[in-house]
Amino acid sequence: MNTLPEFDPLFHQPVRTRLSILLYVKGESFADLKSKLSITDGNLDAHLKKLSAAGFIESEMVIGDTQKSTRPYTVYELSPSGKNAFKKYLKGLEEILKLTQIK
Repeated sequence: MNTLPEFDPLFHQPVRTRLSILLYVKGESFADLKSKLSITDGNLDAHLKKLSAAGFIESEMVIGDTQKSTRPYTVYELSPSGKNAFKKYLKGLEEILKLTQIK
């Protein structure tokens, strides 16, 4: 039998997996992430902090009216190392899918 891949525990958690998918595609504001993930401020903040502590997230303060407000807000996205780590995580999932295909 083939060796099973190791999963990065930072990504192998349902909310962080979904969060990483959103941030891999494009930058998102805190409010948009909270809405799309249907989670509380505290829950989202905790997940962002875990990914940020690993160097997997970059953030930028934006000032403008693109969110129907002139108040500043923060946009988050996966850093280059975060994208690489998430690609590796997805590759592990693909390997599992290949092992479980009915022949």
